[in-house]
Amino acid sequence: MRETPDVESSTDAYATRFAGRAGAYLLDVQNRAMMRLLSPWQGGHVLDVGGGHAQLCRPLLDAGWTVTVLGSDPGCFERVRRFHGMRVACVEGDLLEPPFAPQSFDAVVALRMLAHLVDADRFIDGLCRLSRHAVVVDYPERRSFNAATPLLYGLKKNIEGNTRTYRMYERRELVAGFAARGFGDPTAIGQFFWPMVLHRKLAQPSLSRALEAVPRWLGLTALFGSPVCLRTVRP
Repeated sequence: MRETPDVESSTDAYATRFAGRAGAYLLDVQNRAMMRLLSPWQGGHVLDVGGGHAQLCRPLLDAGWTVTVLGSDPGCFERVRRFHGMRVACVEGDLLEPPFAPQSFDAVVALRMLAHLVDADRFIDGLCRLSRHAVVVDYPERRSFNAATPLLYGLKKNIEGNTRTYRMYERRELVAGFAARGFGDPTAIGQFFWPMVLHRKLAQPSLSRALEAVPRWLGLTALFGSPVCLRTVRP
């Protein structure tokens, strides 16, 4: 059976989670982290696996990347085509068995996917197989405020409305998984120390930046931040 977590994350309803000033702030932090990790190969060909949310398309295109989005269903491309037309290639296929030759892309990225997959090992296999240089993913870090998710999920859902349950990871388990496939030299960027739901509720980017500045300066975000953007590279 195919896994299709991108079907929901590619919808306009899902995009409302990143609407308004708070959403713009959250996406800015995410996209800056992703582009920083991809910068050594800027201008190459990148595959965005499950990227129908279209969150990365604009910064990638602006940086000179050639962008392909892999989606599990034709409906996953509606937002990409609406905002970017033919500038982004859209390919339907199995997220766990991507329909491309080995090392077809300079870099492979995947946002919002690991948190909602059952067979993460098979997914990572596919990402590594397709990349010539780097794989960049994001994931919810267990060593963060996410540890309280089982207790606070009901409150989070009442505030956000369209939240989903999600799978958490520790950095070491993902680093080991990529290392087993020949990808090493991990570099990680924690995005937020405080829960994202807090920033959505505040809807005040200047206040959110101030709240995040102190733990980032103290190094707490690097240790306990979430989501984490993680890059590993092929030797």
